[in-house]
Amino acid sequence: MEGEKKKYMTSEELKSHNKEGDLWISIQGKVYNVSDWVKEHPGGDVPILNLAGQDVTDAFIAYHPGTAWSHLEKFFTGYHLSDFNVSEVSRDYRKLASELSKMGLFDTKGHVTCLTLASVAAMFLIVLYGVLGCTSVWAHLGSGMLLGMLWIQSAYVGHDSGHYVVMTSQGFNKVAQILSGNCLTGISIAWWKWTHNAHHIACNSLDHDPDLQHMPVFAVSSRFFKSITSQFYGRKLEFDCIARFLICYQHFTFYPVMCVARVNLYVQTILLLFSKRRVHDRALNIIGILVFWTWFPLLVSCLPNWPERVMFVMASFTVCSIQHIQFCLNHFAANVYVGAPSGNDWFQKQTSGTLDISCSSWMDWFFGGLQFQLEHHLFPRLPRCQLRKISPLVSDLCKKHNLPYRSLSFWEANQWTISTLRTAALQARDLTNPVPKNLLWEAVNTHG
Repeated sequence: MEGEKKKYMTSEELKSHNKEGDLWISIQGKVYNVSDWVKEHPGGDVPILNLAGQDVTDAFIAYHPGTAWSHLEKFFTGYHLSDFNVSEVSRDYRKLASELSKMGLFDTKGHVTCLTLASVAAMFLIVLYGVLGCTSVWAHLGSGMLLGMLWIQSAYVGHDSGHYVVMTSQGFNKVAQILSGNCLTGISIAWWKWTHNAHHIACNSLDHDPDLQHMPVFAVSSRFFKSITSQFYGRKLEFDCIARFLICYQHFTFYPVMCVARVNLYVQTILLLFSKRRVHDRALNIIGILVFWTWFPLLVSCLPNWPERVMFVMASFTVCSIQHIQFCLNHFAANVYVGAPSGNDWFQKQTSGTLDISCSSWMDWFFGGLQFQLEHHLFPRLPRCQLRKISPLVSDLCKKHNLPYRSLSFWEANQWTISTLRTAALQARDLTNPVPKNLLWEAVNTHG
């Protein structure tokens, strides 16, 4: 009530509320109890579990529209942080976010989604004609390659619709998610949200970011050789004799593995949807996956013989591997750390863990805007058509606070990534570092 004396608690006291069933957070110095809300949180439980017990203002601003603030009051505990303070970096980040909002950039989405969906539809029709209406092996090869490009563009729509509303309503946005993700690519939007939100919150944390946990196939840091525990998957990432052998040659196997990386994503989708874990819209996601596993095998079966079927599938996988490689380039060669993400260094952690890929504006469609990886990580709700526009602003802010802003050509980013993998591979060959024996099933749980 107005005039009631404020209650205070310290940041140290807030830290004790960081366990499941007792999850408190602070936003702009006000303390909220989200212990029950975590089950309904649209972004999943992982972001809250990772950031509970601390101030999360920057992450909240990054992920939520202005309308979300009105929902906070029902979670207010009555406490304020007595030692609440805002760093200069956070102050400037929040100021920039406010300015972008006033400029209307979060709401100006252009026609990117409509154009992309139209191109996906056109490519799908051409693929159908190439397989069903042509007898030439070259037409079949071209159709497979075009299907890979279709998957790339469709994934960008799924990615965008997972971060912000790209359609005219939430309902149509969900349709776009299921259609572009589950139905067309065979990868569940529910699986993507689960892993992707964790990745954004804990960008390049070796034990919290699932996008870096590729043991036993890849290791971007020698710290994986200590068999660290994945806080995301809740299991130990064993550095055993199998992992050592594979990692010793990872700088050679990187591109071949990327060509078949989709198989792992299909497996992870099935494992999540049929697990005991709480999954939003589980039935809808399963239906979407069934649609994919109906049309795709049927299409492949229409090819005249097995050699052409294998060629078609591998051509589509290989072209689509460009996207998998791109995502690796954005993070593999960046700085890494061990430990939970911190709410008070949001901007610093994002700049540290990301690399941009420089290209001409006419190539934005090919990279889906995600070549501006840092800009996207700082403002995940910002439509991709605005990322190039804010790039100079982000660069200036990084310079002001002496933080890294790395923008490499596609070739340079590949060189950096292979160099990172080679360094870890050579360290893995050091036979003075003993490894325990373990089971091969770890390979099935590799994510990438």
